Amino acid sequence: MLDKALNGFTTAWKGLSITLGHLFASNAKREVVSVSNDNYFKNLESTNTIQYPHQELPVPEVGRYQLDVEIDDCIVCDLCAKICPVDCITIESIKSTTGSIGETSDGSKKLLYAAQFDIDMAKCMYCGLCTIVCPTECIVMTNQYDRTVFELKDLNYEFGEMTTEDAAEKRQLLENQLAERQAAKLAAMNKKEGDA
Repeated sequence: MLDKALNGFTTAWKGLSITLGHLFASNAKREVVSVSNDNYFKNLESTNTIQYPHQELPVPEVGRYQLDVEIDDCIVCDLCAKICPVDCITIESIKSTTGSIGETSDGSKKLLYAAQFDIDMAKCMYCGLCTIVCPTECIVMTNQYDRTVFELKDLNYEFGEMTTEDAAEKRQLLENQLAERQAAKLAAMNKKEGDA
């Protein structure tokens, strides 16, 4: 009976010592090295993870993380929204009534206003297709991998800079211009029929 009690005590002590060893080892900081390092797997001897946010993972050059848009370089071509497999990009464009409204940093002419340019990062699958098709390279993947939010709606990033009033004004100007063109076209057709 005493042997069984002693055996139970030594077994419990061995298990507890292993647990205590891991408990105190978790306070040690792990050396953060790149995955491309030859000694990466040799450095993973401890059981603890990195001490985030005090330590951060190294970001690879081709890492796919949060999207960002430089709206001044956007020509509102809508290619990124069309290629997105999960429809997380919403774009509304308004045609300019005065022709060119400026140039991008690469010299492309801007003919459309971006009334809305939203990216829902809760839907995004980080495929990077939108960054590939962008002709002005205004949409890029950043090295930001942690954008913790408390509300799901906070993952909807709005990059459009137009106010609702400005967008309504631009839409009205475009409608007026189209109506004038239609009226001029009808007048020309009526004149042509009258001459015949």
